[in-house]
Parts: sequence; structure tokens; C-alpha cells
Amino acid sequence: MTVFRHGLRRPGVPLRASALRGAAGIALLAPMVLSGQAALAQTAQPATPAPPVSTATEAPELIVVSGVRASIQSSSALKRELDVVADTLSADDIGDLPALTIGEAIETITGASTHREKGGASEISVRGLGPYLGATTFNGREASNGSGDRSVNFNMFPSEMVNTIAIFKSQRADFVEGGVAGIIDLQTVRPLSFNRRRIQIEGRAILQEYDSKLLDPQGPGWRGTFSFVDQFEIGPLGELGVFYGYQAGQSTNPEELYNASTTWQACNNTLVVAATANCVAVTPQNVASGQTPAGTPLYLASGSQGFAQITESDDRRAHIAGLQWRLNDSFEINIDYQQSTYEFQEDRQVLNFSETLRGLSDRVVTPDGVLLAFSGNSTIESSPFRRTQIEEYDGGGINVAWRPTPRLELKFDYGFSNTYRSRVDREVRMRSFSRDIDGATIPGVLTGQRLPYTYDARNGWLPSITVGAGFDINRAANFSAAARTRWTEQIRWDEIEAVRFDATYQLGDTGITSIQAGLRHSEHSFEDVPQARIEVNYGTTTADLALIATANRACAIAFPQTGFFEDAEGGTIRSWASFDPLCLMRSLIGTDNQGRPADLRSSANRDVLETATSAYLMANFELVSNGRPLTGNVGVRFVRTEVESVGLGNAFTVVTNPDQTIRLVADPNSFTRTAFNNVSEEFLPSLNLTLEWSDQLQFRFGLFRAMSRPDPEDLGAGRTFTLESGVAFTSVDAAIRSVTASGNPATEPLMSWNIDLSAEYYFNRDSMISGAIYYKSFQGGFETVLQQENFTINGQPVVADVAVEQTSSDTNQIFGFELTATHRFSYLPAPFDGLGFKLSYNFADSNFETEDLRLGDQFDVATGVTAPGLIPPVGLFGLSEHVASGSIYYEIGPVDMQLIYKYRSQYYQQFVGAPAQNRLVDGVGVLDFRASWRVNDMLSLSLEGSNLTNAERIDYMPVDGSIRQANLYGRRIFLGARFRF
Repeated sequence: MTVFRHGLRRPGVPLRASALRGAAGIALLAPMVLSGQAALAQTAQPATPAPPVSTATEAPELIVVSGVRASIQSSSALKRELDVVADTLSADDIGDLPALTIGEAIETITGASTHREKGGASEISVRGLGPYLGATTFNGREASNGSGDRSVNFNMFPSEMVNTIAIFKSQRADFVEGGVAGIIDLQTVRPLSFNRRRIQIEGRAILQEYDSKLLDPQGPGWRGTFSFVDQFEIGPLGELGVFYGYQAGQSTNPEELYNASTTWQACNNTLVVAATANCVAVTPQNVASGQTPAGTPLYLASGSQGFAQITESDDRRAHIAGLQWRLNDSFEINIDYQQSTYEFQEDRQVLNFSETLRGLSDRVVTPDGVLLAFSGNSTIESSPFRRTQIEEYDGGGINVAWRPTPRLELKFDYGFSNTYRSRVDREVRMRSFSRDIDGATIPGVLTGQRLPYTYDARNGWLPSITVGAGFDINRAANFSAAARTRWTEQIRWDEIEAVRFDATYQLGDTGITSIQAGLRHSEHSFEDVPQARIEVNYGTTTADLALIATANRACAIAFPQTGFFEDAEGGTIRSWASFDPLCLMRSLIGTDNQGRPADLRSSANRDVLETATSAYLMANFELVSNGRPLTGNVGVRFVRTEVESVGLGNAFTVVTNPDQTIRLVADPNSFTRTAFNNVSEEFLPSLNLTLEWSDQLQFRFGLFRAMSRPDPEDLGAGRTFTLESGVAFTSVDAAIRSVTASGNPATEPLMSWNIDLSAEYYFNRDSMISGAIYYKSFQGGFETVLQQENFTINGQPVVADVAVEQTSSDTNQIFGFELTATHRFSYLPAPFDGLGFKLSYNFADSNFETEDLRLGDQFDVATGVTAPGLIPPVGLFGLSEHVASGSIYYEIGPVDMQLIYKYRSQYYQQFVGAPAQNRLVDGVGVLDFRASWRVNDMLSLSLEGSNLTNAERIDYMPVDGSIRQANLYGRRIFLGARFRF
């Protein structure tokens, strides 16, 4: 029996291919970029930027601009021509997007902010609404990914081949549904619009600061890009444009990490904690019941704490290609294809204090429960770790535009997007013991394996931990017992196929100028094995200790780097005993690659098919109001979403006792199939207005209803049964204590009503100022409820209560405003006339509250009673009250320089995967630098720096000030050369 409806796939086997996709072939390609209405793609695209408009305040320039100035001009022109509230980042030439990565480019756009992982930008929040409330498209199409959500893995697309990034903040009826926060659309070059031949070769050397700390440095990384675009006249067959780009690269990403567990508890601060016991937990429930008096002083403590030295090597390859054929003004075909492979290997040396709730004394606690210092005792573990991951993406499509009459235009689009991910972890635990591998007693060890230690977080953002005298954490022989090997794999397939038909009928030049209508149908398939695990444990028997000692001697290595956390504020641990994880696995179990288990079935697996069908009708109009042009559109979109989710549940045998009562006997090798279906239907009206007050000033208004579907991983149908204690029950129902769900296929989309009002003033091509205010009334949260579900156990029908998460009916509000300004000091005397700047700021405030999973308000679904929380709630996922970016650029002849600063204030960041307690990421500012020199028309050289201040990332949990994680990534320098022909 396989888990998935289509059968469990093998790694490397191509994803599902349709006949149409096969006919297109791997040579098909090139995106639809920015046309005026629906742009030959699955979502409406912005108009191609119009030539810059000369105004009375600007004399016509005859020079050709490039670099940062050209990008700002292009972005402003595009923003001005759009018929929705939007912000863009655009480049006129291939590879001129002013950013090293797509994520870094997006966070310079007004209202957008990113979360930093591995030193890079990821998980985009727009206007304070978390990534789960937004949508991202690539060339106008939904893109799959390996993360289980609906975001785009920006690492899969080379920034050198993306020419335009648009964030649509208000929406039109012809947009693909899915963005309460907004829609981020990435666009590559359109060959015929590019209108010139370009052959380009670009190479970058990547220097990672922390690589020099490694005992075995990997040396400079590299990134190489080749692209080609050209157009051909083919006689009576019209015009043909082609585009091809290829990028390959390798890099290393060393990282220094401190972190605590994701499970925190409140402890009673009035009690003494015995050296052999954990602190006494306090919960909202026992305070509500009176078991613990209200107002009892508390402190917050985590279950474990540790340090990790991380070395990561990345290998990336990507192809992007396109074909654009224009027979005449009435017929055009575009084909595009993208393929990329992202592989990385991560090696970690981990020092773990695994029992940090034990024996807590000498406590220093703040009034809000933050535990700043204490003494305790814990087992200490050295756990080397190797992660390998491969993620493969391929996507693209074909669309056709045909104008059978001067007034009627018909468009067809087919697209596909497929992702396969396999992540394999190999981990070995080596644990402290009272005797070393030679049998010698280690002084200072308590109760066989535990060590006394002190913790102090009062002298910097990195806690200082000191182990008691007698145990040397740098001596490998001291980690001599209770080894464990663990092999884990996560496997995911994510596939999207969609077709779309659009029709536009032109009516006239004034009044209602055109009517648009369209249909779209998509199928989104998500299949997931979140954890296939093989684990082997060893104890303290004579045989086990001898085996561990042999492995220890064979596999101990020097700590892989120098100067661990030397750049941190605080901290005392600079190294510890380290091991080769693969060597340990070979020594202990005979192999370092156990392979996935023969049976991958689990109630945690997911198999989801989401089918969406939508239709829209929209009118575009152009009116005159008090002598001023008023343009816009009004329409409605209808969306029907069907979810079919297949999962597995535990299988039981019903055994009748002699007294005619029954008991249930679990069969660990058997499962029952569960399937759920759900349908939702929504109407999404929209209205957009643009009032051109003067040649320089225009106002915009947007009113629309939007939706965001739940993430595919939240729609699982697996069910895990927990039995009551005892062996005598009168019915199967009575023998079942609870049923835990891996998801809820009936989760409804999150809906919102949105209002946007903006004003834009364009002084000239280099200078503009814009401001916007926005208001959203939205559903942004989930609640746990009990719902009855039908099961069959050993042939008997059973009705059981299942606790599932569903979309909360509560609505919340978010209010904000944003400002953007660009200016070039062209009126200053040389050489200061090359100076310019771009500034953006977004403020967002919401009344949304997220209660902590364990210590916040606790709602009892059985009684309907809420126990008040012990700690305050946090805000909305991804909401920073303040987000700002600013850049100063200087262009003097062939030299172009830019200094970029990006800042976001503190925000709540959910964990990927299973729900966890509240995590706050501290506010941070990051400084980058870019410089280029155009040696001649063919050659340019560049120097770029990322994270120049080596900004740390600090996470607090579950309240502000209680440190949970600290990261340092180091600075990165990029040296590049580009040849254009």
C-alpha cells in the first residue's frame, strides 16, 4: 500500500507531465512581461513603461543613463503607468537589477520586508502582513516550492535574469486570486520588447568573511551567468525573439549559532528547585483552577540550550529561456521555461545542554519573567550533524494572443510549475558520562552523567555559559556514553498546472473603453513525507560503552574553526569536542547512509489536491472629472476552490474480552485510509481609480476584496488515535481518548476588505515623491475546535471528536501609511551633480493578537472556557511596525556607486512546520554597498558588499528580552566582471 493517490515517487523521477507540456518541450520559453492588460500571463501584468515624459521643470536629456539611476527612472515610469496601487523595481537591461539576490531586491521596495535566514533575505511580508497572507508569481504564474507553503523560493531564480519586480498592493478582477497583503510578481526579459541583440557573460567571486576562520577554508565561491537575447525578421512569418540564460555557482555560508529549544515553560519562582528535579511548571489551566494562586511570581525557562558551528556549501544551477513569435499586430505566441537545481550540504558541530529546566538556583529574574542568570546541572552532548538537500524546479508555459478583429482580443495561457525536494539529516549524539572512554573517572560529574554549569545573559546579547571544573568540554574522550544515531529524510512534491482564457472587447476611447472577461482552472498537488526516520540508541552496558569508545577514538576531529563567536557581545564558549558524523555512523552501525525506511507510511503524511476554478468580468473606463482624466476599472472575480485530501490513520483490531467488554490492539504496520473533501466559493469585487490632477500629480484609489488560501501543508487528512488507559470498554468510541489531526482540509480561505489611497508627484524622471494610506479588515488567524468525524475501525463505524484548526471568524484591522521619495541633485555643480537618493518608509499597526501556544490564553474546546494566559500575546505574523530602506547613489562618468541601508523593527516570526511557541525577531538594520566601473562599452567591473556591519540576528521567546537564538553570518564581498556584446 502506498501513501499517495498517484503512488510514492522515486527521487529524481520527473514530476507529472501533461501531453501539452510534453509537446512544448524543454526548449520552450520566455516570459510575458508587463503588458497593459492581462499581459499574456495568468495574472494581469503592468504596462510596459512609457518613454519618460518631459515636463516643464526638466530639459530634455540626450545622454543614455544606466546603473542605479536608470533603474530608478524605469521603476518610477512603470509605477506611473500602472492602473493599480503598486511599487516596482525595474531594470532596462539584462542583469541590471540593483541587488545581489531577488530577496534583497524586494526588501528595497516600499512596504516590503524580509526575514533573514543563513544571512540572506527570505519570506516576504508586505505592509506588515505575514508571508502566508501574500502571493508571489513568476512571469505571472503561481510558482511551486518545497517549503509546504505558497511562497516562492527566491533562491531558485537568478537575480541577474529578473528585470522587473512589481508589488501590486491593490488588485483587479483579472488578477490571480491569492493575496490579502498583495501580489509580488517577478518578470524576466521579453525578447521582442528588448529590441536589440545582447550576448552577456558575467562572473562573480564570492568572499565570505567567516570562511577564513575555518581550519579547512573552502576559498572563494563563484557565480557565473551567460545570457543571450536576439530578434529576427522572418519575412512573411513576422518577427521572432529568443532569450536564453544560464547560471551556475558555488558558495559557502559559515554561521555561528546559539539557540534554545522551541519549548518554554513558566516556572514557579517562589519554590526551591531540587538539584535532581525540574522546576515546577505553572500553566494557565492550573492558575485558573486555583491550583496555583493568581499572581504567583514566574520565570520563563527552556528545555535545552546549545551552540552550533555551521559550515554550508551551496551548488546552484539554473536555466531560463524564452521564445516570442509575433506574426503580425494581431497574432503572437510566447513560450517560456525555467529549470533550476539547488543543492546544499550543511555540517554542524553542536554542543547541547539538554536538561536546562533541572536544578535551577541562584536565579536572577526580571519583573516580566525573563530569566537572566542561574545555576543548574544538565547532561552535555556533542552532536555532529550532516544535512544534504536537493531541490529541483521546472516551470513554464505557453500563451497565445489573437486579435481576430480590431476590437476583440483573445488570449490563452497554459502554465506548469513543479518542485521536488529531498532533505536528509544524519545526526549522532555523544553524551557526557562519569567515566571517559578509557574508564577513568571524570571529577565533578553528578548522578552519572550531569554537569553543573552557570548561565548569565546580563553582559551582552550572547549568553555566557560556564561548565563546572573537572569536565573539559574540549576533550573528546569525555563524551563516552548513550550514543544515538538518527537518519531522517523529508520528501516533498509540489505541482501546479493551470489554463486561462481571456477576452477583451474595445468599445471606445472614452466612457467604458473596454470589457474584459476570463476563465481560469488550476490543479495544485502537494504530497509530503515530513519525517522518515531510522534511529538506533546505545546505553551504558559494557558492550555499548566499548563500541562508543571505538567510534570516539576513530572519529574525533579538531573543532572546525577559530574565533567562534569572537564578534559577539558576551559569550564564553569558543570551542568543544567535535566528531565526524559520517565516521561515527559507520563505526556504530556500519553505514553512513541507511536509506529511507521500506515503509514510509505515516499519519503525518499529506496528499492534497486543490482544484480552483475562477471567472471574472471587468470594465475599464476613462472619464473626465472637472476637466481632469479619471481612469480605472471595476469588476468582480468568482472563485471556487475544491480540496481533496487523503491521509492515513492508525489501524486497530477489536478484541472481545471474556466479560464481553472490548479492547483495542494497535497494529503498527497497518493503516486506514482517510479522505476529506471541501468546497469554498468566494466573490472578489474590485474598483481602481486614477485621477490625473496635472502632468505631474496623480491620485489613486483602490477598493477590493481579497483572499489567501491556507498553505497546502495545513490541509493534511492524517489522523493519529490515542487510546484510553485500560483494557475493558463497552464500545470502540469509549476506548479512544483523542484524535490528533495532521491538518484540516476544511480550512477556509482567509478573507479581507481593503482600501488604498495614494498620491504621486513626479518632478522629473529622477525625482518623485509618493505617499499612501491603507486599511484592511481581515481574517488572519486560526482557532482550535472539536469536530465530529466518521471512521471505520475493524469494520465498525465510529464517530470521534477531532481537534482541528480552522479559520477564525474574528476579523482584525491593520492601518498603515507608506512614503517613497527619489531625487537626483542634478542642479548641483560637478562633481556633486551625480548624487541622488531613494528613500522608503512603511508604518503598520494592527489590533491582531497571537496568543502563545502553551502560556497564552488556553481555550478548552470541551468546556468552552478560556483560561487566561500567563504572558502577553504578540502581534501578527510578519508585522514590523516600522520598515524603512534608503540608498544614496553617486554616478560620475563610468563609475556608479550605491550605499543601501535596510531596517525593520521587531516582529513575530512563526516556525516552519509544526506549531510552536511565540518567537520575536529583534529589530535590525543591514548595510550593503555596490560599485561598478564601465571600462568600455563591452566590459564593466563591480565590487559589492553585503551585511557590512555584520549585523547579528537575535530571537526572543516567548516574550521580549528572553533570548532564544543568536546568529552571526559575517560579511560577504562580491567581485565581478561583465562582458557585453
